[in-house]
Amino acid sequence: MADRYLTFTGTAPGRFLSRRLGLPRPAPLKRRSPGRPTPPGDTLLRTAGKSDLDLADTALGLDLKAAAEKPAAVLLDATGVRDVETLAEVHAALHPVVRSVADSGRVVVLGAPLDPADHHQAAVQQALEGFTRSLGKEIGRGRTVNLVRLTEARAAASTLRFLLSPKSAYVSGQVIEVGTEQVTAPEDPDLPLAGRTALVTGAARGIGEAVAETLAADGAHVVVLDVPQAEPEARRLAERLGGTALALDITAHDAGERIAATLPGGLDVLVHNAGITRDRRLVNMPAERWSSVLEVNLASVLRTTDALLTNGVLRRGGRIVATASIAGLAGNAGQTNYAASKAGVVGLVRSLAPRALAEHGVTVNAVAPGFIETKMTAAVPLLIREAGRRMNSLAQGGLPVDVAETTAWLADPGSGAVNGQVVRVCGQSLLGA
Repeated sequence: MADRYLTFTGTAPGRFLSRRLGLPRPAPLKRRSPGRPTPPGDTLLRTAGKSDLDLADTALGLDLKAAAEKPAAVLLDATGVRDVETLAEVHAALHPVVRSVADSGRVVVLGAPLDPADHHQAAVQQALEGFTRSLGKEIGRGRTVNLVRLTEARAAASTLRFLLSPKSAYVSGQVIEVGTEQVTAPEDPDLPLAGRTALVTGAARGIGEAVAETLAADGAHVVVLDVPQAEPEARRLAERLGGTALALDITAHDAGERIAATLPGGLDVLVHNAGITRDRRLVNMPAERWSSVLEVNLASVLRTTDALLTNGVLRRGGRIVATASIAGLAGNAGQTNYAASKAGVVGLVRSLAPRALAEHGVTVNAVAPGFIETKMTAAVPLLIREAGRRMNSLAQGGLPVDVAETTAWLADPGSGAVNGQVVRVCGQSLLGA
């Protein structure tokens, strides 16, 4: 369903009324499209404190400028901030330029991991998180602000390219940690998944369909998995993408083995997208509504992941990306079952990620969508739908492609140092912020 309010506030009368009444004024977001450069213009580099990062590394593929009149992005290296005095340099670096960042522009702050042996460094590096989230809520005009904690620039190349690009249009106010694992950049940055096989569950429609389309656009051979009832849609999508359709109930106890049997060549990317809702307040919720949601959204994810890792179907260098939700992080009235299942996905990611990487060479991450414009949210009552759209820093709902682009970044071969992360795709929702 079209966001008529966003369209109205883009007109002269809409701008006048929203300004006079103090109403949200969302800016149309610029997303990836053919012919749009990534990043889409000059990236201004600023520094606070003494940094050891080599951001001029050509492997990053960034065109960094010392000065730009209206930059598309600002990259602030604050990894060298170690005390309150140098924290003032963060203000000095961004205060003069933040107003000039282009509409739908990007601000990315680079921080260092917290040093447990230096509480002064830990304090000011943690301060960057509060700074980043607050700037994201005030910067406006479709611009986003995120924080990346890292120690090595090369390991963060895919993350910086994503956050500085139109692909991250609905990702703001996030803190992403990048490890020190060695990563291999794809041969063609425009087709990072070329030669790789990706399986997406619940892929016949909605967010799953967008994920399948985006992974295919990035070069992957996509296996479109959905329930037998959705087989016609799954087949049509697979044919359009040059992929493979697989009709399978993911809750079947042998689903992992059946997937393995259809993938004799192995699997590189596993996207757990299948999910259902059966909303009702707990006092009115029968056991079936509880168990069905937990079975689809969590139990099947656990069983399938275990089976594919144990069977060696997921090759080394593989990626697991699960779909959580901000409901699992913040809770939501009438969704105790759904929120429990999605919080469980977060627990799975945080527990499994270090072991999966050490034992199988596979990373495990999650995306946590907020209000996304789908057929499901279009059926939500008007006032609740409008609240969902406006209660974030970008004052609008996201699109399925926003979740898909974030999933594709986590699936990128160059994202091997990103592990155990739960990234909210919510426009910096005020829920649980």
